[in-house]
Amino acid sequence: MRKPRDFDSELKALADKAKQLKERRVRDLGALVTATGADTLDADVLAGVLLDAAANTNDATGEGWRKRGAAFFQGKSRGAASGASKQPEGTLPLDGGAASA
Repeated sequence: MRKPRDFDSELKALADKAKQLKERRVRDLGALVTATGADTLDADVLAGVLLDAAANTNDATGEGWRKRGAAFFQGKSRGAASGASKQPEGTLPLDGGAASA
């Protein structure tokens, strides 16, 4: 006879894994802000820029941003990163970044 499944412990394990993934995403976003030099901006300015980018419907503008981001992750355009010489260890491009091209 098979051992019955413990659904409660499986659900808890899944919830813990989801929490870990969310925490990693937040850390990676923070590292990206720092690596790009955007941490020098006021929080209001940074939020405004991100909101504007999220609302962007111009495909040409979005493609330009994508190319610039891909170049950043490939190490071609780090001069604007205010002294950041490389991407922080352990960070990955965000969804929609160079990794999805």
